[in-house]
Amino acid sequence: MDKGALLDRMGASGEERMLLARVLDRAAQARSRNVPAHTDFLTPQERWSTEELLRLSGTPETGYVFLGGYDGAERTLALFLPDWLEAEDAEVPIRGLRAAFRKEDGLTHRDLLGSLMAMGVAREKVGDILVGEDSADVLVLDTVADFLLQSWESAGRARLRLSPVDLAHLHIPEVKCREVRDTVSSLRLDAVAAAGFQMARGKAAELISAGRVQVNWQTCTKGDKILSQGDTVSARGFGKLELAEVGGVTRKGRTSITIKRY
Repeated sequence: MDKGALLDRMGASGEERMLLARVLDRAAQARSRNVPAHTDFLTPQERWSTEELLRLSGTPETGYVFLGGYDGAERTLALFLPDWLEAEDAEVPIRGLRAAFRKEDGLTHRDLLGSLMAMGVAREKVGDILVGEDSADVLVLDTVADFLLQSWESAGRARLRLSPVDLAHLHIPEVKCREVRDTVSSLRLDAVAAAGFQMARGKAAELISAGRVQVNWQTCTKGDKILSQGDTVSARGFGKLELAEVGGVTRKGRTSITIKRY
């Protein structure tokens, strides 16, 4: 299937179509030149679309890997591998920077990202920003790392002290989540969302039909969509949950589930 047909099948248009076209270009580059090639950082939704595109294109799973600088990264890039290169031997095109600041400055993710954007650094060149009390570890493409080490001196009125940090020594904040165990009449989206976000099923159905709910980072307006273990559901204004485990059926015919709510 040629490039245009693949993009048409994905239903991609506008910016998404351009992004997915670049993904195909990088994959083709790795094949034709027999060298590694990679995308910029992708959002979870863009990663989902990229994975679907690569599946449709017949790209073998051994031909690429997603990397974010650490396990569990939200923003990742796709690294395409030539036949002679294994994933564990590939050079990771990601650098870690530690931006130290005074604890009393209380910098947030928004403060740091805003500062980077003000410097003209494109969002897709920056991965996760891991904010602590007096420092933040920032994952960036290696193409912008040296520029930031030399030039990034402040975020708002707060002074920053930049230094490189090995990816193995990142300060990764603990992810806060609450585990919810419940039973549902079915694995329909509206039923699971109601249980996970602890709201009436009718309220969950309203959010879904209003386009405020995403399943695996894709907007879903169908409350009767059947979920599977591992699916992620996010609702604007209510947070995110993962259907972590699907258990057995109770004597009353309800399905036991375990949900992780973030």
